[in-house]
Amino acid sequence: MEQTIEAVNNIIRSRRSIQPQNYIQKEIPDDIIRTILENANYAPTHKLTEPWRFIVFKGESLKRLAGFFSERYRTITPPESFSQAKYEAAGEKVLRSGCVIIISAELHPEKLPEWEEVAAVACAVQNMWLTATAYGIGSYWSSPGILKELSQFLELDENQKCLGLYFMGYHDAAAAPARRTPIEDKITWAE
Repeated sequence: MEQTIEAVNNIIRSRRSIQPQNYIQKEIPDDIIRTILENANYAPTHKLTEPWRFIVFKGESLKRLAGFFSERYRTITPPESFSQAKYEAAGEKVLRSGCVIIISAELHPEKLPEWEEVAAVACAVQNMWLTATAYGIGSYWSSPGILKELSQFLELDENQKCLGLYFMGYHDAAAAPARRTPIEDKITWAE
């Protein structure tokens, strides 16, 4: 048991956000992606609603997702301000990734408040993050201000709320220490 807790502590404390500019071109095997998502499925869920929903973009489908970001740039940019370089860069994070997973919550307003479903999805994402870290895969959760547009592009059901994109890739980023203030500053012991 002592080795288990040491391994858990190490994975939790070494988890970092690693962004696509640090990713290397190495394919993430489908079985590892499935394991990451299977571990997400074991997150706590009030009333067993299991609200997490995922759309996996990998390989050729990454081009379609990158195209959404590039075309959005074209749509919102006046012709006189358009830059081909910015157009191409708009989808670059997606294309540098080994995999991008769209994270959404399937809401059940008749059973639970939305915040509980979102909290359950966040727990699922933490399970993904820890599993990816254990596999040596860098990842980070991005929630850009265009989630409604992304939901429309993905044709999500009305009861689903897009919560962001989860970028993943093998990486060459150097290990970095955690930047946290002491836990003692955040605890009050009740009397």
